[in-house]
Amino acid sequence: MLLWILIIAASIILDQASKWIVVSTMEYGESIVLIKNIFSFQYIHNYGAAWGMFSNHRWVFMLITSLALIAMPIILYRYRKLHFLFGLSLSLFIGGAVGNMIDRIFLGYVVDFLQFTFIDFPIFNVADICVVCGAIIMMVYVIFFDKELFTDKKQTQKIAVEENTANDGTDQENADNGNG
Repeated sequence: MLLWILIIAASIILDQASKWIVVSTMEYGESIVLIKNIFSFQYIHNYGAAWGMFSNHRWVFMLITSLALIAMPIILYRYRKLHFLFGLSLSLFIGGAVGNMIDRIFLGYVVDFLQFTFIDFPIFNVADICVVCGAIIMMVYVIFFDKELFTDKKQTQKIAVEENTANDGTDQENADNGNG
């Protein structure tokens, strides 16, 4: 559990430190090209989600994030002994959610600054990277490591019951024949 707490803390610290550097060294709206026509820093305030969607509904993000920040640590603790990827995924989710929640609470917006200029992609931040990486890792975990999620539980239970019934009959026959 300590590892997950450290990952959450590191995610929050990296996110908040990077935002602090941007806010303290760049003017709002300023852009610094790092790789021409590919990648740049552009300091913006994001009042909504990706591409500024739902900008007038800050309360929605606050509510959803609050609910997630109640549920995810409980799930992480309850299933802490599952595969490493499960814990890593939830830890990154939590760290990213807290990083952006801090901005929404104290600033009223999220500081975004990382921009891919070669595609039409929203400007983002370290917290967003944590959330996306957490989602990708969770997909990998669910598809390749969690064999229980995609099993038909009713069919598995039916087979188990049939096997028990068959074994019970065999055990009874052996007992009747003196072979038990």
